[in-house]
Formats: sequence, structure tokens, C-alpha cells
Amino acid sequence: MKNKIVSAEEAVRLVHDGDTLICSGFGVVGVPDELTAALEKRFLETKAPRDLTLFFGGGPGDGKDQGMNRIAHEGLVKRAIGGHWGLVPKLGELALANKIEAYNLPLGVISHMYREVAAGKPGNVSPVGLGTFVDPRLEGGKINACTTQDIVEVMTLGGREMLFYHAPKPNVAFIRGTTADPDGNIALDREALTQDTLAIAMATKNSGGIVIAQVEYITEVGAMLPRRVKVPGILVDCVVLAKSEHHWQTYGTPYSPALSGEMRIPLDALAPMPLDERKVIARRAAFELMPNAVVNLGIGMPEGVANIAAEERLLPYMTLTAEPGLIGGVPGSGLNFGTSTNASAQLDMNQQFDFYDGGGLDLAVLGLAECDARGNINVSRFGPKLAGAGGFINITQNSRIVIFVGTFLAGGLKVATGDGTLKILNEGKHRKFVEKIEQVTFSGEYAVKNGKKVLFVTERCVLALAPDGLELIEVAPGIDIERDILAHMAFRPIINEPVLMDERIFRDKPMGLKDTLLSISLLDRISYQAERNVMFLNFQGLKLRTPKDAKDVQEAVEATCKDIRRKVDVVVNYDAFEIEEPAIDAYAQVVEYMVKNYYANVTRYSTSSFLRDKLGQAIRSRGLASHIYETRTEAENSVS
Repeated sequence: MKNKIVSAEEAVRLVHDGDTLICSGFGVVGVPDELTAALEKRFLETKAPRDLTLFFGGGPGDGKDQGMNRIAHEGLVKRAIGGHWGLVPKLGELALANKIEAYNLPLGVISHMYREVAAGKPGNVSPVGLGTFVDPRLEGGKINACTTQDIVEVMTLGGREMLFYHAPKPNVAFIRGTTADPDGNIALDREALTQDTLAIAMATKNSGGIVIAQVEYITEVGAMLPRRVKVPGILVDCVVLAKSEHHWQTYGTPYSPALSGEMRIPLDALAPMPLDERKVIARRAAFELMPNAVVNLGIGMPEGVANIAAEERLLPYMTLTAEPGLIGGVPGSGLNFGTSTNASAQLDMNQQFDFYDGGGLDLAVLGLAECDARGNINVSRFGPKLAGAGGFINITQNSRIVIFVGTFLAGGLKVATGDGTLKILNEGKHRKFVEKIEQVTFSGEYAVKNGKKVLFVTERCVLALAPDGLELIEVAPGIDIERDILAHMAFRPIINEPVLMDERIFRDKPMGLKDTLLSISLLDRISYQAERNVMFLNFQGLKLRTPKDAKDVQEAVEATCKDIRRKVDVVVNYDAFEIEEPAIDAYAQVVEYMVKNYYANVTRYSTSSFLRDKLGQAIRSRGLASHIYETRTEAENSVS
């Protein structure tokens, strides 16, 4: 076909009974509504096509009637395999009513499936999902009783336990872009996300299927520079020019050049949050932010952490990211979730999940819905409500630190704060810390096994995941532990000596968090476990510029070692550690001196391969063991 431009009605006639349809769109962002609306119209008028399999990642919809909700009709759909279901409730209703076969798989797994199918592979192999409801030893990702086929299996690869996810072969893809030419070359200039548009088109085309693209502009052949073309015309069969009402950038914004990276806006324009329970929780979570950290914030309450980071002027010192591929800037919220204002870069979603799954995240802040005594979390299913896992499983299993945030109870909670304390005016109705959760979206046991730091932050207390379960470690000023915490839990957490949450969290003025984060004293970076005779040196984010800086480190650590009065095993965290050339030799001398006089064994870790090489060379030049591990678990295991 020389000219690939057709009407939406003509395009959807290419969808046949029994086809597998991939629909792009990340939740409220970049949904091809012109195509879903035309497909719905055809089905309602002709009762065709029938028995489709829908394959989607980010649940393209608005939580009501748009996106895939348009095609959620009994008879039209036979099966659905999706990552996030919360914004496609009409499809979820069919699944929960046992009217269609339905699966919920991790978003990152589905994103990688597109790429694997494009390369002619049968599916995706990943450790993501082990111990959760997608593990076939639990539920295998099946949503209802009529779903009987196993599409997830356990396997061992390279000595590691993995899950193999079988991928369907797509027959049709609905994608969208900004501009197309008559040859089908697609640019995404005004789109807020690139999503997995290229991978979806390639997977479908290489499976012998049809790719239909929705755009808002048509240009002449040869008018687009090659680098503007995100999806080449060889992968596209039809191009449909969309009506403006069916091509909003997000369901909350018709078009903003700030969301597509075409301009930057002053961050002062972002309105501060009112001081309520949501802000209290976001503020406490923000205390876990680290200089130079790469951070992911989930949908809902975690979005508030971005506002706090902006209020406290922390954004220049860390990088916020979002799973659909955004690096930097301030993540969007509500009907703009998944976008970013002032982003510094944008990847395709499958590339972002490569980064996440490989350990690129330092910290993730995600929602807290249901939690049991072992630290298992459910955010994916609640009786008649099917939210789906989305990227939650990929992110929580692979981020170094995970912070779950949410109110202590749900439904009707009202608090008073602003004077440095917290008062409960009206208690919530529904427990979140329960005896048994409905579905395991996060496995506490798996996290403990892998040595992950996990916190549970609420407006009135903070709990931490310990080997034996949850431990109460902080309590808000003004809160009574028995009356306000334990009385509303189905289990009793471990209680040793909880401390008060920082009273700045509960005052209606800036907390000065930037100064706190950037001015950790050397003595605060040193901790010692006497029972194990292990000293931990937290040099994360520490910058050594001169020989004097190196000498200061020696004096602080040596003073602590003198108090201990015996040689100790030492574990050093060099994540985001920076050392400039003038300080390298002096610091190597410090290491040599401390090893000779105070250390029995020393292990080090850093996620930076550059730092491991640079610092390793300096230590090696002093004739010392120079290996620097990649994770804390590896470093600790080497001295145990």
C-alpha cells in the first residue's frame, strides 16, 4: 500500500475473530482512543470481531469509560493478559465475574515480553515475581476460576531460580504517535512518553500481524528527519488521523509542551501540599532520600514525596524516575501520572525496566494497602476491586531500599497537626496491618532473604522489616503506642526502644531537609555491632576533595576504634562516594593505616563500577586487598 492513511473504521476492519490485540498506553498517558472507540462502535453495530485476547501493560484507561474500557464487552473479549488493571475497571469487572480468562503479570515482564517476541523468542525469563502471587506455586498470575492455562513456570538457569513467562503472539497492535507520513513513518514529538511503541510494533509485525497507528498530524513523505522517526514505516500497515478529543496527551492534559520535554517550567510554580496526614507521611519518607540517589515514586500517596523534594529544594541532589521511562524532573500525579515535568531524559519502558531489574534503583517509595506480620504486602487485589500489580513487583524486588507509605488505617481518618505533635481527631475504619492479606504482591520473606532494607511509613509510626517480622521503630509525638497503634493491628510487632519521629515533620514550615541530607557528620556515619564485632562505615554521598578531608575521616574512625579496644571487621558503603584526584593518595594511606592498626577484615561495596575501579586501584597500590563488592549483602557475607 503506497498511501497507508485510512479511516479508523477501515482500520479496525482488519481485526478478526480470535485475534490477539496489543494496545499501547501507560495508564492515563498516550492511549489510542480513536482506535478503541472505532473498535467498540464496530462491535456494537455488527457483533464482530469476537473472542479477542487483549495484551497490555500499563492498563490504558481513565478508570471510567475511556481507553480499553471502551472495548470491555462480553463477547468481544475472551482473554486478557495485563500488568495494571486499576484504570480499566470495566475489563476488571468481566474478569472478576468469571466472564473472561484473565491474568495479571508484572508490568516490567510484559514490557520485556514485547521485545522478546520481536526477537522471535517464546517469552521472558526473569526472577521478578518469585514469592508473589504470579509465582505458579501460589496463583501463577491467574485472576479467576475460568482461567486454567498455566503461562508461568518455575525453572533454574545458571544455578538461579527463575520464572518463565509464556508470551502470546500478537495479530494486531494499536499504537499512537504525533506525526506520520503516507509511508507510515511515525514520530512521537508531542507525546508525553515513548512507551514501548517501537517494541510493540516490531513484535506484532514479526509475528505476521497488523500494526495500526493513530496520529494527530500527517506530513509529506521525506519531511521528517530520520532521527525523528521512532517507528519506521516498514513496521506500520495503517495510519489513522485522530480527532482532537481522542488524542489528548494525557486524560488530564490536552497538550503541554512541558510534558513532552519541549520546554521547562519554573518548579516554584508547583503548589505546596497542605499539612495533613498525606504530607506528614511524604515528609517522613523524604527523610530516606539520599544525595545522588536514583528514586522511583509510585502512584497515589508516594507522589507526595516529589512535592516535598521540590519544597525542600532537594531535587538538584537526586534523580526521580518513573517506570514508563522518565529520568529526572518532577513526576506527574493524578491524571498526569507517568509523565514528568522538566525531565532530563526519556527511555522506552522496556529499557527502564532493564535498568530497574538490574539494580539501578537506590530507593523506591510505593503504596501501603494491606500488610501482615511477616511484611508481606498486598496492593493488587481487594475483594471486588482488581488493581493489578503494575510495576510494583519489579520495583520492590530490585530497589536497594523500599519505603511503603500509607495512612495507618483507611476510611475516614482525620488528624490535627502543625504544632510538632499529631492528634487523631477521627479514627479510620479499616485496618491495614492485618492477620492475612488477600494476595502477596510483595514478599517480606523474599526481601529478608536478600537483605533488603524495608520501611513502612504511616502518619503515626514507622515500622521496619526485621528477620523475625515487623519492628516498631518510630512513633509520632502525641501518639500513644497501646491506644493509637497496637489496638488497631491484628498482630503485635516487635517493640524494643522506638524513638520519636522528627518533630519538624509536624510543623507547618519548611523542615530544612536539604541541610540535614547534605551535612551528615562523620561520627553519624559510623556504627558498631558489638555482638558481631562489625563496624559499618556509611560513606554514601561523602565527598573527599583534599588530603585534609581524608585525614578527617581517619580521625573520626580511629577515635571510635580506640574506644572499642580490639580489632574489628569493617563493612564500608561507598555508594555515591566521590573522591577527587588531590585526595586519592592521602585516602589510600588512611586505608593502609587503618587496616594495619585497627581492622581485622574489611570489605567494601559500591554500585558504581567506575568508583570500584578507581578506588580499587588506589587501594591496590598500597599492597592491600582491593576487591569492592556491588551489594551490601555480598560485602557483609564476606566478613561473616
